[in-house]
Amino acid sequence: MATLIPFLFSEDSRAQAEFYVGALGGEIQSVMTHGQAPEPNDAIKDKVMHLCLLAGGINFFMADSIGPLTQGNGISLNLNFEPGVEGREAFDNLAAGGTVIHPLEPVFWGGMYGQVEDKYGVNWMISC
Repeated sequence: MATLIPFLFSEDSRAQAEFYVGALGGEIQSVMTHGQAPEPNDAIKDKVMHLCLLAGGINFFMADSIGPLTQGNGISLNLNFEPGVEGREAFDNLAAGGTVIHPLEPVFWGGMYGQVEDKYGVNWMISC
C-alpha cells in the first residue's frame, strides 16, 4: 500500500511552508539545504533541498526550484473538513493574497465547496 505525500516545488519553500503553517496549523518538521549535501554546490548552498511540513494534519514535502518554475492547473490539493468553522478558516487563510476561483458555499451534492489559488500558485479545493 502506498502513501501519497504532496511534493511542492517553490521559489521560496521556507516562506511558503510558513504560510501553510499559518493558514492550516502545524509545523515545519525538518529542513535540509543543498549546502548540507556531500560536495555541495556553493551557488545553491542556501536553497532548500528537502523540507518536511505537517499542515492541516497532512504531510507535505517541499523544495526550492533550481530551474524555472512553471505553475500548472492540472492538479489541485483537496482538503476535506467536517462541517464547522475549520474549513471556512482554512479557505479564508489560503485565499489571503491569492485568488478565489469558486467561493466556499453550499453545493447541490451536499455540504460546502470552494476553490482557491493561493499566492504561490497552488490550487486548493476545500470541501466540508
